[in-house]
Amino acid sequence: MSGHNKWSTIKHKKAASDAKRGKIFTRIIKELTVAAREGGGSVESNARLRKAVDDAKAANMPADNIKRAIQRGTGELPGVQYEEVVYEGYGPGGAAIYIEALTDNKNRTLPEVRHIFAKHGGNLGESGSVRFLFDKRGYFAVDRGNVGEDRIMEIALEAGAEDLSTEDPEVFEIFTPADNYHAMKSALETRGIEIRGSELSMVPQTPVILDSEKSAQLSRLIESLEEHEDVQNVWSTAELEESPME
Repeated sequence: MSGHNKWSTIKHKKAASDAKRGKIFTRIIKELTVAAREGGGSVESNARLRKAVDDAKAANMPADNIKRAIQRGTGELPGVQYEEVVYEGYGPGGAAIYIEALTDNKNRTLPEVRHIFAKHGGNLGESGSVRFLFDKRGYFAVDRGNVGEDRIMEIALEAGAEDLSTEDPEVFEIFTPADNYHAMKSALETRGIEIRGSELSMVPQTPVILDSEKSAQLSRLIESLEEHEDVQNVWSTAELEESPME
């Protein structure tokens, strides 16, 4: 299997600090509601909802909050109707940016996202302008201390993985087709393999390498996008250059 750049340079993960706990809960609640609305309230038959419930539990969201969000989606409780939207554009250095959002007012969200791009040296593009630069894939991080390389490779291959990266010194990184996400998760869990992190993500086909100045500009742009209340996920094709002091 071929190597991959470290996941931390591919996707800018949202911090899970206490200060951002409320924002994380808000994003998950929106996803629970939309997933239940689109596919029903059963986690057994609704793969998207099952993933959202797993994310909620991983964030230590109270069970009552999860239940109410699902009930709002199925119509058992009243609630705001969210619409799924995608924004695409380019940031400093020509790095492509792909954004998933859930909003109750597209006429409000679009100009706000466009303003964020413009403020940080980027530009919002048309629908489909950067989507083709990404592949949607499942991602899993497994602590190296829990399993040997040969064993995790065997499990990953049997479960349908596309690739396994051993470049990160702390974790093995498994990449799998998006429609195989839940099968891979089940394969790891049934074999007692602890999963440090997992997600469905947009992985760039060809990462763009930026210098330190452009990296800093892009980081500020992505951070501002992630702070927007309607934005669920942000991905970029950029491979950021690490600071010499790090």
